[in-house]
Formats: sequence, structure tokens, C-alpha cells
Amino acid sequence: MIWTEGDVTGVTVTVPDQASLLEDLGRHLEDGRGFSVATLNLDHVVKLARNPLFRDAYGAQTHVTADGRPIVWLSRLAGQDVELVPGSELIEPLVALAARRGVPVAFYGARDETLAAAADALGARYPELDVVFRRAPAMGFDPQGPQAQEDIKAIGASGARVCFIALGAPKQEVFAACASRALPQTGFVSIGAGLDFIAGTQTRAPVWVRRVSAEWLWRLLGNPGRLAGRYAACIAVMPQMTLRALRIRRQGGSLS
Repeated sequence: MIWTEGDVTGVTVTVPDQASLLEDLGRHLEDGRGFSVATLNLDHVVKLARNPLFRDAYGAQTHVTADGRPIVWLSRLAGQDVELVPGSELIEPLVALAARRGVPVAFYGARDETLAAAADALGARYPELDVVFRRAPAMGFDPQGPQAQEDIKAIGASGARVCFIALGAPKQEVFAACASRALPQTGFVSIGAGLDFIAGTQTRAPVWVRRVSAEWLWRLLGNPGRLAGRYAACIAVMPQMTLRALRIRRQGGSLS
């Protein structure tokens, strides 16, 4: 689902749970097919309404997960049974899958020190992991610009089959859409701050906070100046999204 022109339509969560996603991505890797994974949350919903380029990028993703309790609740309200699959919780299972199968991976985004620390931490846990490419683009990076095109070529030349993109929305999804077209044999996974959590450069909410669906409050209290406006916009879209989900359920239709 996405919020557009006063309605909720267009983007559907395509993945019911993490196990189903990993199984399908494993098949893609076996067959030499690429993929692109986006993780839908309320902040994305707000951005999708305002940014046509972001909407186009989402339309190019092969897999969309529910990254946020409100997306899970709204999907279930509309009749689609899905589970929470945050991008940050996809990194280790996918890294483990890549390590077992000898699939080279790339880390793109964040900062150089974050990428190095994340690679070291994951390499210690998964000794067979082969990180063949790491790059942190400069500030002001254009995900469709000349530097992005050069980086996409470099990712391809490295032999990476899975690339974790840590640029934040909408840049990471736009970059993934562009890269997928150029490298159809490579998988791209947009994971936001996931590598920062692994590297220890950012601290995620404790497990008990996540279990009571209060991770958003944890983040807000940690950085109110940056997040207050974002979360207010997210809350503002909930009433109409709820009504849309109820209409879909009554009509017996789909979320698309």
C-alpha cells in the first residue's frame, strides 16, 4: 500500500514472512537471477506520496516487506496476513545464506568506518563470508548521477551477487532500481541503518522495546529534533490508511 493523492493504493507487501523471503531469494541466487528488496514503513508511505521518483523505484522492487508494526496492522486489517520483516533483521540471515553458498557480497552506503566495522563483525561470525566490495559515497550523493553509474559498474566488476545498500530512503531504493536494471544477476537489499547497528555506530532499541512496538518512541526520545516532524507526518496518514484498509476488506479485494 502507498499513500497517494488522498488514497492508499499501488504498493503491496509481497512477502508474508522472513522465512518465505529467504527461501525465494535463495532460489533467485541458485538460478542466477537478481532481485531488489524494499522494506515498507510509514515514513516511506509519506515519502511515496510526495516523490514520484520514489514511487517509480518502489514499483521496480521485486520484493516488499512490512518494516513497521503499522504496516503489519494495516495489511492484516485489509485481509493480508503478513509478519514484521525489518530490513535491519535481514542482514545476518542473508549474510549466512551467502556464506553457506559461497556468494560474494557488497556493502554500499553508510560511512567507510561503518562498512569496515560491519564487515569485520560479520566476518567473525561467518568466516566463509566473502565481502568483495565496500564503498561509502560522498555527501550529496545522487543515486542516479554519474558517480552512481560508476559505482554500479564497480559492483558488477567485483563479482558481488548480493549488495546491501545503506543510504536511507529514498536514495537506497532509487539506487537499487537503477542498479538492478544494469546488473540483473545481482540482488540488492535496502537496509537503512542496519550496518550501523552491526558495526556499533548506532544503538538499536532493546528487544523488549521492540516487542511492545515502541521502537519508534525509543528513536524519537533519542533524537526529537530530527524525528518529531517525521513521526507527526506518519501519524497523520494513519486515519485514511485505516479507512482504505477497511474498504478493501469489505470489498474482498487486494491491496494492489
